[in-house]
Amino acid sequence: MAGSAVQFRVLGELAVEVGGREIDPGPRKRRLVLALLLCRANSVVSTDLLTEAVWGDEPPRTARKNLQVHVSGLRALLSTASPGGATRIAHRPGGYQLRVEPDELDLLHFERLVRTARKASLLAAEQAGRAASGVCEHAARLLDEALALWQGDMLADLGDSGVIRDEADRWSLRRLTVCEDWAETSVGLGRHTVVADRLAETVRAHPLRERLLAVHMTALHRSGRRTEALACYDEYRKLLAAELGLDVGPAVAAVHRSLLADAPPAPLAQWVRDRPRRGAAPRPRLLLPADLDDFTGRTAEAAELLDSVGTRRRSVQLSGPLGVGKTALAVHCAHRLAADFPDGCLLIRMRRPDGTTRPMTSLLAELRRITGAVLTPPDDEDDVAALWQAELMDRALLLVIDDAASAASVRPLLPGSGDSAAVVTTRCGLPGIGSPHRIELGPYPLRDAVEFLGSLVGAHRVLADRAAAERVVAAVGLLPLTIRLYGGKLAALRHTLLRAYASRLERGAAILDELTTAEPAVRPLLAGWWRDLPSSVRDTLGALGRLTGPLFTLADAAQVLSLQEEDAYRLLETLLERRELESQLAEVTAHTTLYELPLLSYLYAREQVVPAQA
Repeated sequence: MAGSAVQFRVLGELAVEVGGREIDPGPRKRRLVLALLLCRANSVVSTDLLTEAVWGDEPPRTARKNLQVHVSGLRALLSTASPGGATRIAHRPGGYQLRVEPDELDLLHFERLVRTARKASLLAAEQAGRAASGVCEHAARLLDEALALWQGDMLADLGDSGVIRDEADRWSLRRLTVCEDWAETSVGLGRHTVVADRLAETVRAHPLRERLLAVHMTALHRSGRRTEALACYDEYRKLLAAELGLDVGPAVAAVHRSLLADAPPAPLAQWVRDRPRRGAAPRPRLLLPADLDDFTGRTAEAAELLDSVGTRRRSVQLSGPLGVGKTALAVHCAHRLAADFPDGCLLIRMRRPDGTTRPMTSLLAELRRITGAVLTPPDDEDDVAALWQAELMDRALLLVIDDAASAASVRPLLPGSGDSAAVVTTRCGLPGIGSPHRIELGPYPLRDAVEFLGSLVGAHRVLADRAAAERVVAAVGLLPLTIRLYGGKLAALRHTLLRAYASRLERGAAILDELTTAEPAVRPLLAGWWRDLPSSVRDTLGALGRLTGPLFTLADAAQVLSLQEEDAYRLLETLLERRELESQLAEVTAHTTLYELPLLSYLYAREQVVPAQA
């Protein structure tokens, strides 16, 4: 990392250096903002997550304004640090993005070293003899260098923030996996004593980590410390039975058998490549809906999701209103990630077709049937979660958890450590599920919406009257779901002009009524959404349903809510935080902001308060 004018460190306490001299990032709240932006370097960090990191569950009413002040302070700090530093932090729709080069941040340098080492390990697996040994030496050296970047617990000085603590925990698991990679590579090179000594403290800190214990026992055995290795096994077996009620896994059991026979253990690299999974049922493969042949747009969001899940093995929370295409994007990316998850990709629907949420017993029964996991419901629901986590630890599964209603309903299903990951789709943010990467979906850009309509009705019809095509997609809210459903109707009406259809929609045709026979059925989903809302939120949305359209100002809202603008603003902030409302213009005053309700939400809310016209 040497040679860069600016150096950021998060693998330990937060630190910023300019020209080799450490500088103060500022007060604690500003340090928290910088820390989270560095944890998600070069990605957009949502304003909501930054707010949660700084103020927790009780942000002040002025949180957004205060956050802008802290970002401005960081821009000023970075502008003095290097030319162009003020432009490092960019405002993006929904949040902020900090631009950092790999040689400027220890976390990015750590990731680059690990990726290079793993490429070397794959190359070594294809070679033999001295050539393979040389490549393994290089891989071990890179992994050792990566681990040396850690100067203690990540962001140890800011661990009282729940969001920062979640980030630190996630990266600490990544560090642990790299430590296991280094240990297995080093044992393969004959460095048994070094590995046995260095892993002792790590094993004490993570006593249930099977892969870690297997390599530690192997290193002890090959160092002539067979008695210590047997003692490690006995402690692990007792702890596993007491804590989880499980038997010893295949990796540790194989090493134990070699200890009893006083025979050389099987090569660890071979076990890592071909390790068996718990459960005798066939491993699930692609248990997903078919990918859409006409999937359109979402290029940036798909790239972000693929990088987070496929490269970094991070779970992703994909949020947005009904009809915005969350499930379609999740399934599309899951098909592209299938090769990275050899134990399968599967979709778990969190709601029934009528929009009601499924109980945990139903979800566990489905998982048991699909994966063969031993999940007989015990008395304590925490035990169920522990059993499921133990199953995931020895698998490489990608879960698409679709339409989660609450953090409590999805938390027991999420992978912890190991090679599994999840994509969670939800209509609102789920701050209580730790710190997955968050991606928010809005309506299509106009260009993508028109392209999608053309794929449904025929590109020639769109080219013949593009202005009318734009009117059609705008009238149905630029939502992938409504464009697909209305595009299907329009495709059947081959002789209907696009401009005539656009006029029909713009005259106030009952969009929800026309979708009654559509598949999927929209009304039950909207009814379930409405039913799940807190009564205060329903009341506010019902009042906003009296507006003449889904786009409005603060003054419009104050009028239909019969409130002063200051009080109306607080209610709108609540809707923004719940993702029930959008605001495309972020850094402006409340009086000049344009707010927008998702079209289907607006139409359903309007039905609740405005009697149908005869």
